[in-house]
Formats: sequence, C-alpha cells, structure tokens
Amino acid sequence: MTAASNPAAPAPRWAVRAAHAAALTTVPSGLWRIALALGLPVGYGDQVLRQDFHIPGWGAVAVVGLSVVSEALALLTLGLVRPWGEVVPRWIPVLGGRRVRPLAAVVPAALGSLALVYVWSGFLFWWNVDHHPAMTGPWGDIVGVLYQPLVLWGPLLAAVTVSYYRRHR
Repeated sequence: MTAASNPAAPAPRWAVRAAHAAALTTVPSGLWRIALALGLPVGYGDQVLRQDFHIPGWGAVAVVGLSVVSEALALLTLGLVRPWGEVVPRWIPVLGGRRVRPLAAVVPAALGSLALVYVWSGFLFWWNVDHHPAMTGPWGDIVGVLYQPLVLWGPLLAAVTVSYYRRHR
C-alpha cells in the first residue's frame, strides 16, 4: 500500500506538543548521567565512582549508552505526530515508501507507555525513600528533580498514542 492511499488527518496541536514534551523528558536525567560518566562531581566521590559504578571504564559506557538509548526511544514519540510515523522514510531499504500499519505503531507505543508508567512512577516518591548512601550534599534532591520529568514520559506517550490511533482507525 502506498502513502497516497487514505491519508490521515494531521495531528492536533496538543498531541504535537505532548510528543515534543515526551521527547524532552529524558534530557535532564541523561545530562546528569553523562556528567557522572565524565567523572564530574555530581553527587559521588571518586572512590564510589570507581568501585560502585566502574567509572572511568565500562560503567561510563553503560550510563552514556543508557542516556542515548533513552533519548532515542523518547524521540520515537515524534513519529506518532510526524509523516515518518505514517509512511516509512524512503531511505530505509525494502520498506521505504510503504504506509505504516497503525497497529504496528500503536501496539508498541501503548505497551511502552505502560512499561514507562510502571518503571518511573515510583520517582513521584523520590523524597520518601533512602538513596545511595554515598550520595553527598544536596545531590539527592538535585537528582530527584532531574529524574522527575521521567514520570511524565509514559502518560505523555499514552496520550499521543491515543491521538494517533484515533486519527488512523
């Protein structure tokens, strides 16, 4: 099936804004993790970074990788409000130019939003739980603030997914 057959209505403005907000939810925590990987003093001393987190070393690769993968996944939300979420970009071999079947986008997005709500909702209670005992100074509170946007990622993705589904059913 080609892109020209049965085009969907454009995404509503609120869905576009929600998709962009979802894509931004991973940025603050990702920047903190990258600073951690670089060995900057963001709450842990050198000894803790070396022994507990293996930074410098593979621990640095892991936290930077987590930041990059998280942001890449968050950016996929934009596909639910952009043309590349309706038609596979032409530069992709074999599938390029074909229409994206709505359920091929809706099912992973819906499951992802449920998983994100499950994983990140506990951060609503960040200040009611004990943190890593080696976290120093005000960094426990700072990290809590930097991770709070992740609580919104799942609900924002769910809202954009419902909008996409309604436009493509």
